[in-house]
Amino acid sequence: MKYYIPYLTLLLSFTLFATAADLSKDPIRTLLPFDAIPAITKPQFVSAIEARLDDDAPVIGVTFNGESHAYSLYLLNGHEIVNDVVGGKKIATTW
Repeated sequence: MKYYIPYLTLLLSFTLFATAADLSKDPIRTLLPFDAIPAITKPQFVSAIEARLDDDAPVIGVTFNGESHAYSLYLLNGHEIVNDVVGGKKIATTW
Protein backbone atom coordinates (compact mmCIF):
# COMPACT_ATOMS: atom_id res chain seq x y z
CA MET A 1 0.00 0.00 0.00
CA LYS A 2 2.80 2.43 0.83
CA TYR A 3 4.12 2.09 -2.75
CA TYR A 4 0.83 3.34 -4.23
CA ILE A 5 0.87 6.71 -2.45
CA PRO A 6 3.72 8.28 -4.51
CA TYR A 7 2.15 7.02 -7.75
CA LEU A 8 -1.29 8.32 -6.82
CA THR A 9 0.21 11.68 -5.82
CA LEU A 10 2.07 11.90 -9.13
CA LEU A 11 -1.04 10.93 -11.10
CA LEU A 12 -3.21 13.47 -9.26
CA SER A 13 -0.62 16.23 -9.76
CA PHE A 14 -0.35 15.47 -13.48
CA THR A 15 -4.16 15.47 -13.85
CA LEU A 16 -4.52 18.84 -12.10
CA PHE A 17 -1.69 20.37 -14.14
CA ALA A 18 -3.14 19.09 -17.43
CA THR A 19 -6.60 20.45 -16.57
CA ALA A 20 -5.21 23.88 -15.64
CA ALA A 21 -3.13 23.97 -18.82
CA ASP A 22 -6.17 23.16 -20.98
CA LEU A 23 -8.22 25.96 -19.37
CA SER A 24 -5.49 28.56 -19.90
CA LYS A 25 -5.26 27.90 -23.66
CA ASP A 26 -8.67 29.24 -24.70
CA PRO A 27 -11.05 30.08 -21.86
CA ILE A 28 -13.51 31.93 -24.16
CA ARG A 29 -15.74 29.82 -26.40
CA THR A 30 -17.49 31.50 -29.31
CA LEU A 31 -20.90 30.08 -30.13
CA LEU A 32 -22.13 32.45 -32.82
CA PRO A 33 -20.34 33.59 -35.96
CA PHE A 34 -19.44 37.26 -36.44
CA ASP A 35 -22.51 39.50 -36.94
CA ALA A 36 -24.91 36.63 -36.22
CA ILE A 37 -27.22 38.79 -34.07
CA PRO A 38 -28.91 41.36 -36.31
CA ALA A 39 -29.35 44.94 -35.10
CA ILE A 40 -32.75 46.59 -35.30
CA THR A 41 -32.25 49.28 -37.93
CA LYS A 42 -35.77 50.64 -38.43
CA PRO A 43 -37.54 50.37 -35.07
CA GLN A 44 -41.28 50.82 -34.95
CA PHE A 45 -42.80 52.25 -31.79
CA VAL A 46 -46.16 51.74 -30.14
CA SER A 47 -47.55 52.98 -26.85
CA ALA A 48 -46.77 51.03 -23.69
CA ILE A 49 -50.42 49.90 -23.57
CA GLU A 50 -50.25 48.58 -27.14
CA ALA A 51 -46.92 46.88 -26.37
CA ARG A 52 -48.59 45.22 -23.36
CA LEU A 53 -45.65 46.08 -21.12
CA ASP A 54 -46.04 45.63 -17.40
CA ASP A 55 -45.61 48.76 -15.29
CA ASP A 56 -42.29 47.41 -14.00
CA ALA A 57 -40.99 46.02 -17.33
CA PRO A 58 -37.31 46.91 -17.81
CA VAL A 59 -36.60 49.39 -20.61
CA ILE A 60 -33.81 51.70 -21.72
CA GLY A 61 -35.17 55.22 -22.16
CA VAL A 62 -33.58 57.90 -24.34
CA THR A 63 -34.66 61.55 -24.66
CA PHE A 64 -33.16 64.18 -27.01
CA ASN A 65 -34.65 67.53 -27.97
CA GLY A 66 -38.00 66.71 -26.35
CA GLU A 67 -38.43 63.36 -28.15
CA SER A 68 -38.36 60.14 -26.11
CA HIS A 69 -38.02 56.50 -27.09
CA ALA A 70 -38.07 53.44 -24.85
CA TYR A 71 -36.47 50.12 -25.81
CA SER A 72 -37.69 46.95 -24.12
CA LEU A 73 -34.90 44.88 -22.61
CA TYR A 74 -36.90 41.77 -23.44
CA LEU A 75 -36.60 42.70 -27.12
CA LEU A 76 -32.96 43.79 -26.79
CA ASN A 77 -32.05 40.39 -25.33
CA GLY A 78 -32.53 38.97 -28.82
CA HIS A 79 -31.00 41.79 -30.87
CA GLU A 80 -28.62 43.67 -28.54
CA ILE A 81 -28.46 46.84 -30.71
CA VAL A 82 -31.04 49.33 -31.97
CA ASN A 83 -29.93 51.98 -34.47
CA ASP A 84 -32.38 54.87 -34.27
CA VAL A 85 -32.88 58.62 -34.61
CA VAL A 86 -34.18 60.42 -31.51
CA GLY A 87 -34.74 64.18 -31.53
CA GLY A 88 -32.76 64.47 -34.76
CA LYS A 89 -29.71 62.64 -33.36
CA LYS A 90 -28.51 59.27 -34.64
CA ILE A 91 -28.01 56.86 -31.75
CA ALA A 92 -27.17 53.23 -31.11
CA THR A 93 -28.80 51.70 -28.05
CA THR A 94 -26.98 48.57 -26.89
CA TRP A 95 -27.65 45.89 -24.34
